[in-house]
Amino acid sequence: MVNNFEQIRELLQFRSNDDFYFLQILQRKKDAKEGQKVNGTNNNSRLIKAYYIKSIEQYDFIEKEVIGLCDLFNARAGINLNRRSFRNNAFQLQMHIASMMMNEHYDKMHKAYSSVVGKYKSDTDKKWIIDLDGEEENTFDFIYGIDDTLRGLQPNVGEPKTICRILSKSGSHLITSPFNKAEFKKIYPKIDIQSNNPTNLYIP
Repeated sequence: MVNNFEQIRELLQFRSNDDFYFLQILQRKKDAKEGQKVNGTNNNSRLIKAYYIKSIEQYDFIEKEVIGLCDLFNARAGINLNRRSFRNNAFQLQMHIASMMMNEHYDKMHKAYSSVVGKYKSDTDKKWIIDLDGEEENTFDFIYGIDDTLRGLQPNVGEPKTICRILSKSGSHLITSPFNKAEFKKIYPKIDIQSNNPTNLYIP
């Protein structure tokens, strides 16, 4: 079991009523227990529930519910640490719905808001994920080497870019500020960098 509620709580910042964070509970096919069916429109996962977190109080309030749903469905909860804007997403939603109507995708309208929220983050305070998988990539020396490499990359050469390390069942996510991806890939070509993906909140 992986529970990162307490650690992630310290990373959430709400500047106004327009700010929110996007949290999803997903039941993945590769996590399914023997005999368990995962039925959904996505071939790889099924959305159990989505949350739009507007405050620390709401985050604390839903913790037990999120854990309960994950345990019940053998699903995992992930939260995108890139803040969202209700206002900006409302404008994006209008354009997305217009596009869906032009293409006559009326049967998919109920998914429109979650789809837009998943794509469009705020322009400030960006957080990226360096996805470390397996024992070799999660040794102290390996992680220290990545942190040292990040300090030497643009922008802000010499300043730390690693914010924290979030654990998963098979490895971890390094949460960082943005950096020069091309230069990083020259040193670590096989490591995945994610600029707008959720990190692990709870995994049964």
